[in-house]
Amino acid sequence: MSSQYSNVENLSPQTIRQVMKELQDMETTPPEGIKVLINESDVTDIQALIDGPAGTPYAVGIFRVKLTLSKDFPQTPPKAYFLTKIFHPNVAANGEICVNTLKKDWKPDLGIKHILLTIKCLLIVPNPESALNEEAGKMLLERYDDYSQRARMMTEIHAQPVKCGVSDAKDDDGPSNKKHAGLDKKLQDKKKEKLLKEKKRMLKRL
Repeated sequence: MSSQYSNVENLSPQTIRQVMKELQDMETTPPEGIKVLINESDVTDIQALIDGPAGTPYAVGIFRVKLTLSKDFPQTPPKAYFLTKIFHPNVAANGEICVNTLKKDWKPDLGIKHILLTIKCLLIVPNPESALNEEAGKMLLERYDDYSQRARMMTEIHAQPVKCGVSDAKDDDGPSNKKHAGLDKKLQDKKKEKLLKEKKRMLKRL
């Protein structure tokens, strides 16, 4: 069913083997702060989770990125997108990433790992000269503190790791404990919701 969205049938078997090998290598020995998510049924759908690098406004977040391989890959570079909302000079409103590695500096032997590492580097050193988000680019150059605050807020709202609350109630089957766990969780959720609303309100003001 997914074949209409997939380029698998357009890629050569050799390219598919190469991509699968590289993804499996990255799964076995992941680059620091990058976790690939392999889609067994469609190798052209490459997604990864990138930890926001320390010392940047993105530090507390986990960002989901997607690479789309064209039928001419690796002769032509893949397109790269942030699926997680982010405030960054080199990321367009639709999530598309602008980086030279995926444009004029592309070489067919660079590979998936190199692309993901380049995207992570972009979180550390944005390039306002080739800004897709002009507001972020201008802010970065002229009012870094405002840029940093806005980027951090977006990260806190959109790039938070999802924590599963399943294990909380599982430890003790006593009905009263479950009830308390449920109440605590509701209170925590309300607090979180309130904080998020305040942050969103502040974002609108910026």
